[in-house]
Amino acid sequence: MKAIILASARAVLVLALAATAGCASRPTSLGPVDPLKYDAMTCAELDVVMGTTASSISRTAISRGTVGQWNVPAWAPVGNRAVGAIQDRQTAKIDGLRQEQAAIDATRKRKCRSHTDGKATAAGS
Repeated sequence: MKAIILASARAVLVLALAATAGCASRPTSLGPVDPLKYDAMTCAELDVVMGTTASSISRTAISRGTVGQWNVPAWAPVGNRAVGAIQDRQTAKIDGLRQEQAAIDATRKRKCRSHTDGKATAAGS
């Protein structure tokens, strides 16, 4: 009886880790950041994309922290490796989002802030 309970607990853990790993590794549009795609956007669109990227970074960081707090039983040695793999994927996703955010910020500085500085000077005169 005890062996059946132990086997079913292992199966549940493996299924839970597999389901979570699948969610954590869903395909994303992250790859090499192309700053030219942001040049065609307006300042308002750049602001929206910047906010969306910041939200994605926060959501992924929270998820990574939650995964790090999982209490993997000692009898599931593969569980710790799965947790580490999920965290590594989430860290890579955060790094890609930060690169994208840096490209957006550079475009915003070049396109938008120079326009607002000129308007502030004209309004202040």
